Amino acid sequence: MREAVQQAVEESAFHAARGVRPPAQRVDPPQIGPLIARLPAAAQRELLTFDDPAGCIDQGVSERMLMHAAGCVHQAVARVPDVRQITSSEGLALDADLGTIPYRDGSKVRLIEEIPFRLAVFDRKMAMIPLDLDVFYNGLLIIRDPTVVNALMGVHRTWWAAGDDPASDRDPRELPAHLAPVLTCLRDGISDQHAAARLRLSPRTYTRRVSELLTLLGVTSRFQAGAAAARRGWI
Repeated sequence: MREAVQQAVEESAFHAARGVRPPAQRVDPPQIGPLIARLPAAAQRELLTFDDPAGCIDQGVSERMLMHAAGCVHQAVARVPDVRQITSSEGLALDADLGTIPYRDGSKVRLIEEIPFRLAVFDRKMAMIPLDLDVFYNGLLIIRDPTVVNALMGVHRTWWAAGDDPASDRDPRELPAHLAPVLTCLRDGISDQHAAARLRLSPRTYTRRVSELLTLLGVTSRFQAGAAAARRGWI
């Protein structure tokens, strides 16, 4: 999917150089902070995003920058009728103190295992993607090519339909089905490598699911997770 996005951007640049499509605007790191501050005014009706604070933390983005972005998102949620954000369960858990994903304050959210790249689409007319597809603060492109914008909206629409709603009425007393085999592996005391192979998951995905399980149980260690799961009757 990331390769397809990069190919679409390159194709757009090819046609833009010939005056057929509108060119993308590149924004380098020194200008990104002021640009993000202006973004709440960029959408009047709809804002679609892929975002994951967990990934930003892993990439070394400072808390100050994340707080700045969170403030801008809150401004957008306050004035844009339809804000739809897609993130991961880990990202939502790590976002508790930041508020970049304010689904309790007006935005709509869906959770997927891992976002494919970062993205923002404004009123179906303009899109913003990072140059490296991972972190906006490393540099970004502002895209107004309707063909690319529509393609990015289609990706967002597909993942939105497949995502889970964190505000749904799932019984918090029940163990989510996708975490049950992870808990079994923790109970059995097998290594992460063997657990990932048993469940046919990548090591990274397995680690993410362990983190999701710990967050769900409200604990910080695997030992505590076992005790908490036993108290709930999950093992």
